[in-house]
Amino acid sequence: MTVNSLPVRTDTPVRTPAPKPSRTGRRLLRVRAGRQHHAGPLAYVLLAVMAIVSIFPLYWTMVAASTDNTRVSQTPPPFLPGPNLFHNLARAWSEAAMGRAMVNSLIVAGVIALSTVLFATLAGFAFAKLRFKGRNILLTLVIGTMLVPPQLGVVPLFMMMSELGWAQQLPAVIFPTLVSAVGVFFMRQYLAEALPDELVEAARVDGAHSLRIFWSIVLPVARPPMAVLFMITFVHAWNDFFWPFVVLDMTNPTVPVALTQLSAGYVRDQSLIMAGALLGTLPLLAMFIVFGRQIVSGIMAGAVKG
Repeated sequence: MTVNSLPVRTDTPVRTPAPKPSRTGRRLLRVRAGRQHHAGPLAYVLLAVMAIVSIFPLYWTMVAASTDNTRVSQTPPPFLPGPNLFHNLARAWSEAAMGRAMVNSLIVAGVIALSTVLFATLAGFAFAKLRFKGRNILLTLVIGTMLVPPQLGVVPLFMMMSELGWAQQLPAVIFPTLVSAVGVFFMRQYLAEALPDELVEAARVDGAHSLRIFWSIVLPVARPPMAVLFMITFVHAWNDFFWPFVVLDMTNPTVPVALTQLSAGYVRDQSLIMAGALLGTLPLLAMFIVFGRQIVSGIMAGAVKG
């Protein structure tokens, strides 16, 4: 049989290239695509309202701290700053021993934040990428501790600190909170998605042990959530009042404990209390101004990861 004798199919559809859009159509597509990235007037109005609502408590604290107690108690209250801001700040600094309190809070919050980030990242890497017996049971127990109210452990924890001789000392505040279950779960969830298994296996083939993998591979990948976790933990430790108030005294306080001295007395000076609260808030504002870009980029990196 020759080639010419083969049947030839004439019903095969012929694919024709799709027509290219005209210049006007391409311009319309670009305009429509660009409009998807611009917010409307309503979005800007909502953002402005949310910004005002978020900033107003801080503004009111500054207004109350800049007036006297009589003016703060009047109806309607003042809405413009007064002339006594620096005077009240100086009084609060001296009467509440804010210098010693801020140093203590910086030590406590810094150590707790650094240890939480380190231990939570280690535990998160282990739960996410390492295979060992009882991994799921241990992770369930860690998550289960989040359901236990911390107030239930105050009495035995205080007895333990007293037996160790740490009562009225900063280690009594630091050691019970060196790591948190929330931080472990947060880092585990991020590393389970962001760190490919193939990358860990390739490092194993090259002869790297677990600590080497953690130092050379996990830490660079986990920098964005570590920055977020550090900031959240630092703010929480700085503002923590209940446990430091129980285990510390007024001779060695943190900032929230020191502020209780300003409310002592028969008549509370609200302007002085607000001045102390403003002093305790300024370090957090300074930290957010300095590290705000890294924190926001860390949040966005976790939000857009897919």
